[in-house]
Amino acid sequence: MVAPDLPIGDRIRHYRGRRRQDAVAGLVGISPDYLSQIERGLKVPSLPVLYALAQELGVPAVALLSDRPPPDEESAESAEAAVGRALLGYGPARSTEPVTADVLRDRVETAWHTWQTSGDRFSTAATTLPELVADVEHATRAARAGSDADERRAVLRTAADLYCLLRSYLRRTGRVDLATLAADRAMRAAEDADDPLRIATAQWNLGHVLLAANQPAEAEELALRAAERVAAAPVPQEKRQAMEGALQLVAVVGAARRRRWDEARKRLLEHAVPAARAVPDGSNVGWTVFGPTNVALHALSIDMEAGETSEALHTADAIDTSPLVSLEREFTFGLEVAACHSQRRDDAAALLSLLGLEAVAPEDLARNPLARQIVLTVIRRGRAMHARQAEQLAVRMGLV
Repeated sequence: MVAPDLPIGDRIRHYRGRRRQDAVAGLVGISPDYLSQIERGLKVPSLPVLYALAQELGVPAVALLSDRPPPDEESAESAEAAVGRALLGYGPARSTEPVTADVLRDRVETAWHTWQTSGDRFSTAATTLPELVADVEHATRAARAGSDADERRAVLRTAADLYCLLRSYLRRTGRVDLATLAADRAMRAAEDADDPLRIATAQWNLGHVLLAANQPAEAEELALRAAERVAAAPVPQEKRQAMEGALQLVAVVGAARRRRWDEARKRLLEHAVPAARAVPDGSNVGWTVFGPTNVALHALSIDMEAGETSEALHTADAIDTSPLVSLEREFTFGLEVAACHSQRRDDAAALLSLLGLEAVAPEDLARNPLARQIVLTVIRRGRAMHARQAEQLAVRMGLV
């Protein structure tokens, strides 16, 4: 069984196994070079060639094509579907006594901590989030209808925190639609709680949803407006600077995604760096992980996305990720280093970086599109030894 999003060329290579490329090409009636280009994704085979390859490889022709099911065929038993049902109101009966704000706050904080630090965070979230979402949704409905103003505000604050976590989880599981809904719920809960810090955090999350939806200009505009508002908000100075800096980083990413590298670097240096000087790495205000190290990681990201791999690797050498409180950010750092090595066609270094990431965050590695792309690239062009190691890694990642 191969991953449903595995390209045709990689499927053909997988089913060809250890058979010689020139031998298979000859039996199909095409040149070895043409088959090589197909497997490397440089050529798309015609239907007659595809059928001939399938017959020679002993598989149905459909096995060489993508078999990803449509979104509406998502399994009703999947974790994403369970979270979605809870988010859309499939929770406890209205007559059930709601969980108190204090208990919910502890559970949400535990869920956030696990999400940011655990190597198996997706599996853990799959078992904890559906019930937690249902309980928070039920408590929120009860609090809105109740007369206890303090309990209502506490529940809404906790709800805003949970919805921000849901945004991160749902975006990384491919449900940008539900991530958008979660970000909107976070904003509504934060506004109803009249909590300026959480409003800014919700806007930060919404900015990331816009980035995931390939709307970098909109994300940048939203983040800059939110940064102006939080700068004037009645919030303790360190927290205010942390949220303003985190929002500036969203704007930095938005500029970089639009290939405005100079603008991204200027905003990073003039706005994010000064804010980070006043914010310790371990503060983690709004679960944004904003601080000096995270700002340095964004400088690396700009260099990597701009294709300036030598400068990016030089930047990476100077970064110490140990102060980070988020394994996710450490994973992103390692993945971008692997991407830089891949861009430089240093497949051995890219593979070594990926194997290191597998040791600390195997679920992130298996789910990340860039990681999957790098693995396939090593398989396609790497030396025999590296290609074999990459093939074994692809099996463990569920690619093949």
